[in-house]
Amino acid sequence: MSQAVLFDAPGPRARRNILIANIVGGALILAVLGLVLWKLGQEGQLGADRWASLFTSNAWLNFLLPGLQNTLVAAFYSIILAVVFGLVFGLGRLSSFGPIRWLASAVVEFFRAVPVLIMMIALYFGLGLSQTIPSASVPLVSVVVALTLYNGSVIAELVRSGVFGLPKGQREAAAAIGMTHGTSLRLVELPQALIAMLPSLVSQFVVILKDSALGAIITFNEFLQLSRQFGTGNGNMLQALIVCAAVFILINWLLSKAADIVAKRLSNRTAGSTKPTTTLVTTAPGAPPTA
Repeated sequence: MSQAVLFDAPGPRARRNILIANIVGGALILAVLGLVLWKLGQEGQLGADRWASLFTSNAWLNFLLPGLQNTLVAAFYSIILAVVFGLVFGLGRLSSFGPIRWLASAVVEFFRAVPVLIMMIALYFGLGLSQTIPSASVPLVSVVVALTLYNGSVIAELVRSGVFGLPKGQREAAAAIGMTHGTSLRLVELPQALIAMLPSLVSQFVVILKDSALGAIITFNEFLQLSRQFGTGNGNMLQALIVCAAVFILINWLLSKAADIVAKRLSNRTAGSTKPTTTLVTTAPGAPPTA
């Protein structure tokens, strides 16, 4: 049986040219990296004295760990609330009742269109002037609410597109056994859509974690802001930012690995639940075979 391909498999000459291009490209990248490191060494940026202060109790107890805690707290609340917001309004956009569908669509499209930084600033000044919550909590609440509204709207759109991407036979099979439209969405279509959109959800969680750094504009002492403060005070801004970037990369990598583990377990559970079962039918000697 023939297999359609988008392009021809490379021949010996093409493979050799690809190998040469990869070697040349890798050599150029290493050369640029070496030049950057050499210039940094010339400027004294690679000296041990520039890094030593970052591995002291003062750096971690007074700057880095408090900032990391604030970032993780804001991201945790934002992720939980954004998922709830996305599920509610995503299902609202799929509702068979017109007014609910129109209202959910208007809310989602509005908050998707407004930049998250503008929402943070507006909430910061609005909550501060209204004095509805303690002034010390205004930056955190503003960051969490803004991230929830924006990313929750994106997740709502992911839910809608994920459900629409399922085969139509899922909804038809649910209707055939007497399920209503809402019951089919909650029990049949949404669980499958969530598994399919898990990589996109994780990407959105990473966006939430990184966008929490925008809270520095409204005096929220998150990880990046306190890393910059420490670097400014100790004259090693570059080194402080490198450590901050390394921590962010590690957290995002752990988040992605956790999502991969969850996705594999869900896939295995789904595959196990759909395995065909065989029954052994025995008949007495001399009895006619059963259909």
